[in-house]
Amino acid sequence: MQEGLIILVCIILLIVGIVGTIVPVLPGLLLSLCGLLIYKFGTDSELSMVYVWIFSALTLLSVFLNYIIPAKTNRKYGGTKWGSIGSIVGTFAGMFLIPVPFGFLIGMFLGVFIGELLHDVSDSKKAFNSVKGAFIGFVLGTGFNFLVGVAMLLAVVLDLLF
Repeated sequence: MQEGLIILVCIILLIVGIVGTIVPVLPGLLLSLCGLLIYKFGTDSELSMVYVWIFSALTLLSVFLNYIIPAKTNRKYGGTKWGSIGSIVGTFAGMFLIPVPFGFLIGMFLGVFIGELLHDVSDSKKAFNSVKGAFIGFVLGTGFNFLVGVAMLLAVVLDLLF
């Protein structure tokens, strides 16, 4: 019975981790990785250590990509440091000041736009392009994290079934 409870906790951590890849308040992949590690070392699992190493490396990679991808896509679409700073400030402000489920996203986009306008008030087209770059960066980073989280869940479920 104790192993069943451990497996349930692992599955819950993996699912909450997947949700956390979309909702920035939760440490998405870290929760999923914790679920995977608890499953591997807390049960009589046959899950190969290769999965643990691969998913640990992908989680570490995602930490770096979450900073690099938005900055690169922002720059690719003409963004400046002002837009990047606005993105960070807007994300945090949106999480706390905009009372809707995805307030952080609205805040991020507004932050990028306002940051770019503070840099050059006469070029709103550039500010819109920077917002487009921030959106693409968000989708790419979130998509990568989501796929890694789902892969962790699938690895555990398939190990349980087979």
